[in-house]
Order: sequence, then C-alpha cells, then structure tokens
Amino acid sequence: MTNLNSQPNTVLSQDELKTLVGQAALQYVVPGDIVGVGTGSTVNKFIDALAAMKGQIKGAVSSSVASTERLLALGIPVFDSNDVDELSVYIDGADEIDGHGNMVKGGGAALTREKIVAAQSRKFVCIADESKLVQTLGKFPLPVEVIPMAAKRVMRQFSAMGGQAQIRLKDGQPLVTDNGQIIVDVTGLQIADPLAFESQVSQWPGVVTVGVFAFQKAQVCLLGTVSGVKTLTF
Repeated sequence: MTNLNSQPNTVLSQDELKTLVGQAALQYVVPGDIVGVGTGSTVNKFIDALAAMKGQIKGAVSSSVASTERLLALGIPVFDSNDVDELSVYIDGADEIDGHGNMVKGGGAALTREKIVAAQSRKFVCIADESKLVQTLGKFPLPVEVIPMAAKRVMRQFSAMGGQAQIRLKDGQPLVTDNGQIIVDVTGLQIADPLAFESQVSQWPGVVTVGVFAFQKAQVCLLGTVSGVKTLTF
C-alpha cells in the first residue's frame, strides 16, 4: 500500500476524497489511447479531471448513458465499444472491494455495460473511498440485472441461498436499466468465494449480469483515505 497524497492534518469530506482519487486516476490514462470510463459519483470526478487532458486522448468508451452524456458535454469523444478492439485501461468505482481486487458493483444500475467494458480492457483501475474496502463481499446489497419474466424465480433461488431479494424501484416502479431490464438487489449474503459465486449465478436462466466482479476484478485500487490517496495492487 503506497500513500500518494498524504494530508494527515486535514479531515477530508467524502466528496473531496472522490475528487482526489478521480484526479489520481489520470496517471493511468495512456496518451493517444481510448480510455474505458465507468459510472457513478466517483467516476464523475474522474471524468471532470479527464477533461483537462482531452486533447491528449482519442476519446472514451463509456459504460452508461449518464457517463456518455457527461463526457460529450466536456468535449470528450465517445466511441461505441464495437468500434474498439481493446482498451489499455478501464477506470470505474465500486460499491465494495476486497483485499484481492474482487468487487461488488451495480449500485448505479450499469453493471452489465461496466462488465463489458472491463472485459475489453487490459487493466481495471478501481477508484473508491476507504469505506468500500471490506474483508468479505456481501454487506452492500448485491445488484443483479435480470430479464423481468425471470425475476421471481431468481429471487427464490437467492432465498434458497439465504439471501433476501427485492426488485429495485424508482418512483414506485421497477427501475429499468439502459438495457431495458430490471435490477434485483440481494442482502444477507457472505460471498467468500467471489469467482465461484459469479460463475454459479451467471448461469441462472434470466440473469443478465450479477454484480460480482471476480472474472473482471481490479488490478489496482486508488483508495481515498483520511491520509490521502493510497494505492492497492492485486
């Protein structure tokens, strides 16, 4: 663990920590390349920082409509993932990350596209504040993108595993993802073997994506702490 930006006498807000890690992620952006960009409040800080070097990169591949709109508003070109063979780096946040780089993602409902862009990238750099670092995944409600007709059966399968599942709502109605599907959030799980868990749930009929990122785990995590930004490598 390497401290990049020590500020021991300053108490930083969560928003300030997000700004710090967003700026720190710029060191992983390769000039002349297209960068993979995730989704969420921490990634928004990275996008804002990326605007300062937009003339040095070709553009970005984005994991959500929201991130695409923010990138374009700042003058950063956005490419369709099908038009790009490989990305040197993907930068995204996490709802949880363990000491091996496995993550739970999908609090922003973009987990499927996030996993697609992560799989297209040679390196995954996670940016997060220290509250997201956990020993075992599962405290944060696990997002699962599901085809609507399979929702109740998928929820029963999680119940059989000891989890409590519910459909995520927005304005009293099931939230609809950028892909036209719904999200099931699952609590009460302890995911001790993320790779096996991801493999198992991904095979359930009707599951589009489970929010465990073990096959596409992070190689680096820039962690915002009270002492500044620390780097974890996996």
